[in-house]
Amino acid sequence: MIQRRDFLQATLAAGAACLAPFGATSLLAADKKPIKMLMLTQSVGFKHGSVNRPEGQLSPAEIAVTQLGQQSGLFEVHCTQDAAADFTKENLQKYDLVFFYTTGKLPIKDADLDYFFKEWLPAKGHGFIGAHSATDTYGDYQPYWDMIGGTFDGHPWGSGTTVTINVHEPKHPAVSMWGEEFKIKDEIYQYKHWQPEKVRVLMSLDMSRCEPKGDRHVPVSWVKQYGDGKVFYTNLGHNPETWANKTFVKHLEGGIRWVLGLEIGEATPNPELSKTEDAKAKAEKAKQGK
Repeated sequence: MIQRRDFLQATLAAGAACLAPFGATSLLAADKKPIKMLMLTQSVGFKHGSVNRPEGQLSPAEIAVTQLGQQSGLFEVHCTQDAAADFTKENLQKYDLVFFYTTGKLPIKDADLDYFFKEWLPAKGHGFIGAHSATDTYGDYQPYWDMIGGTFDGHPWGSGTTVTINVHEPKHPAVSMWGEEFKIKDEIYQYKHWQPEKVRVLMSLDMSRCEPKGDRHVPVSWVKQYGDGKVFYTNLGHNPETWANKTFVKHLEGGIRWVLGLEIGEATPNPELSKTEDAKAKAEKAKQGK
């Protein structure tokens, strides 16, 4: 857990070259309590380079999100890799947002998880943001996948693969910065426990232009309501270089703005989209086999 302000400032200075200024003005009035985020980057399973902390520094993901909070004026962030100490009922009272870039079964007490899933997020109207391996976390724990929308089920598209992604709702604030489609080099997950009836998919793999071809819908980013709370997830972020991509960071900013209610975007589930994309994927797979 990083607490010393001078240490954080030194770390951000070291990582400043990663991101260009966003030019956004602060949305927080001087007389209002600032929005606070708890960013957890603990790895119990595979540890990604994007959350690896070089000696004396924050990780690339932590630097990007901390700088985003500072430069946009949207929030203050506390970065931790100690879930047992920081993800507690008592400590969660300090925060409006929780951001996970995590893996595995985290060392969080059952009582604290129950509070998060039953009160902090759905009843108090707070927000959850998940990046990449947030879906490779608590893979056997149904309350978690009910909250986030799905669970890691392999990544046929590895970190060196360039994929084409279709943006289904290019006007949604969480994905508008990408246009109608784009290419990116990053690792992409496919999912089990996928619940299309509970999420609104905003982006998916274009299976007609990706190799290898899968036989199912592969969503890349989605949003959902969770009681009075909001959830935003993006699969992107495996590669450290992704966190230095200005469009990707604007993607995070757009999702956070949506979660905070600063931007309007639809969250009604669109399961018909998954049904259509499933059919397209199966057709592409069958075409390849001929």
